[in-house]
Amino acid sequence: MKKGYFGDFGGQFVPELLMPPLLELEEAMNTIMTTREFQREFADLLRDCVGRPSALTHCPNLSKDTGVDLWLKREDLNHTGAHKINNTLGQALLTKRMGKKVLLTETGAGMNGVATATAAAMMDLECVVYMGAVDVERQALNVRRMELLGARVIPVESGTKTLKDAINAALRFWIAEQGNTHYCFGTAAGPHPFPLLVREFQAIVGREARQQFQDKTGKLPDVVCACVGGGSNAIGAFHAFVPDESVRLVGVEAGGTGEPGCYNSAPLNLGSEGVLHGMKSMLLQTEEGQILPSHSVSAGLDYPGVGPEHSALHASGRAEYDVINDTEALNAFQVLSRREGIIPALESSHAVAWVLENKDKLQGKSVLVNLSGRGDKDMDIVERVLG
Repeated sequence: MKKGYFGDFGGQFVPELLMPPLLELEEAMNTIMTTREFQREFADLLRDCVGRPSALTHCPNLSKDTGVDLWLKREDLNHTGAHKINNTLGQALLTKRMGKKVLLTETGAGMNGVATATAAAMMDLECVVYMGAVDVERQALNVRRMELLGARVIPVESGTKTLKDAINAALRFWIAEQGNTHYCFGTAAGPHPFPLLVREFQAIVGREARQQFQDKTGKLPDVVCACVGGGSNAIGAFHAFVPDESVRLVGVEAGGTGEPGCYNSAPLNLGSEGVLHGMKSMLLQTEEGQILPSHSVSAGLDYPGVGPEHSALHASGRAEYDVINDTEALNAFQVLSRREGIIPALESSHAVAWVLENKDKLQGKSVLVNLSGRGDKDMDIVERVLG
């Protein structure tokens, strides 16, 4: 396999000005991250500050309702409320060891921004967060949280004013400020080494879940399911199970409104190969290669691309990817809340919805859903949509 590639996908399609910090980061991964001291401190942070291992929760009511043996990996119980903190703490620790002072990131739903601001505060680093203006409005609570944590939140008014444009703006900032700044990329996408770096920090999710499920049931799950935007929570959940051919891996993309001709966020199902944000992957684009707008009721899935490792898993057939629309996700949001007392993020609701929509085909199967975040941040959106 070529360095920086997963099969045919990945690479470093960036301006020459970005190569020095990418090479510096790759060197830090090889020389700092691999040390026993770094790994020990990171493990301590995950235990003492994040609350790992996160719980594995059985859903007795929904299992009875659906005929599916449903389990949840509870990343929503982490400090800050999502899986994002696993990656941001790892990258913040690496930033500190590299001698840099500023932690830069992008955010869609705001959870990566909150987690980055939290990690920066813990490591005594400055924090700069780029966020699409549309997302600033629909995730106002998380903006307030970031600012309380000391971050400077910069709304992005260009393009679709969502996650894609926030990444563009953050990359431009990094070019200008790379000497003292580390870009804490929030998902398993972008130019090498970010997909690998983020995967390594998120792989704790699947490692824990695999062991916990075996401890509780004496076997592996039949299906592991997770929502996919950029893809960090899903690749973290999938990675430990990839060698287990008996385990079906299912990623769930956002189908938007589901109406013909309307925008979606499902590049693996509805896109084509192309280059975006420094990587070759599956994208939503025109025949001429122009990036199309994306849409999802969940800000964290509102992205026209996907991490290259997911594109490779899709191409090889090891993982499959389906689509859930806004209405189905909103229904799952309510069902999980009312039947199990767990309010999921709208992103995670897409994975829960996939189980509900496919229950007839899953009878008697054990399904492990990575519940990547909690839904406090989405209450305003849900109330506006559902009334």
